[in-house]
Amino acid sequence: MGEIHSMTKDKRLALTFTSPGAVRVEEETIPEPQPGQVLVRSQLSAISAGTEMLVYRGEFPDSLAVDETIAVLGRRFTYPLKYGYALVGEVVNSASEETAEWVDRRVFAFHPHESHFWTYPDQLFPIPEGLDNERAVFYPNMETAATLTMDGRPSFGEKVVVMGQGVVGLLTTALLSRFPLGSLITLDRYPLRRKISAGLGVQTSLDPLDPQFQQKLTDQLSADMDYQGADLVYELTGSPPALDQAIRTAGFHGRVVVGSWYGTKPVTLDLGERFHRSRIQIFSSQVSSLNPEFSGRWNKTRRTRWAWKMLAELQPHTWITHCYPIQQASEAYDLLDKKPEEAVQVVLTY
Repeated sequence: MGEIHSMTKDKRLALTFTSPGAVRVEEETIPEPQPGQVLVRSQLSAISAGTEMLVYRGEFPDSLAVDETIAVLGRRFTYPLKYGYALVGEVVNSASEETAEWVDRRVFAFHPHESHFWTYPDQLFPIPEGLDNERAVFYPNMETAATLTMDGRPSFGEKVVVMGQGVVGLLTTALLSRFPLGSLITLDRYPLRRKISAGLGVQTSLDPLDPQFQQKLTDQLSADMDYQGADLVYELTGSPPALDQAIRTAGFHGRVVVGSWYGTKPVTLDLGERFHRSRIQIFSSQVSSLNPEFSGRWNKTRRTRWAWKMLAELQPHTWITHCYPIQQASEAYDLLDKKPEEAVQVVLTY
């Protein structure tokens, strides 16, 4: 469902989630700026097929803040809701002389899908010169993938399995492929994602819906007779049943890193078979904070620099499968909801 209105001067187009399965794109007056703010004209924003689709489907806990670390997303999950956190644009105006130097800069912002917005410069990330908008819009997912990689602590010769090859899963796989691992195996039920994954240097990419899947996975992980199972498993599918599979896949004292956010979907785990005696470790990984164990050497600024560097070296823009004008946003969400096998990254243009 969707409602669309045209835009006139001094107006903007803004997307609002109005109820489960419904978004509205409407014209609204651009608010007056506060001293020190700058005006961003949006050029591209990415739709998250994970967290954002939980909002679209109404599968979010209404007791939780949208994101306490991002000022514009500090409110609670409740309809109507403006949401989105991957926007690239250009600064086109300044409310104060001291911020005039920002005008004409290309910037990234953790901001909902809107064609124009005033914000403070400290909420913006200048895009490095030479990095195109199509790669820059992947910044939050690259930041997440970097955090997942750090939290998993892959080591020399380890067998690693990445469950889920959405955008975050693909970026995590791309980073892991640079390590001297014993093997790197990915899992996804969609052929398009497995095809992309196979080109990232993995040993194999398997379909968990294949009747022979478990035997194929076991055979791959048994090639190293010194250690049965995976040393490290990433659960990035967003599907609660996959966590049981992750536990079954891990070997003795194996590590399971959970990057999925399940929202209100219940999680039921079988911890009575081999979990306890196998000393399997389960870790939560979330991009809003850094692992306290790294805090003496790492901060968000250092992570940001490396996220930009990796975006410059990798080719995630080739994973953009669909571009929709913001006026057609309802079609974009409907695609991701009903035909996810056809899409990898969907973006809105302005």
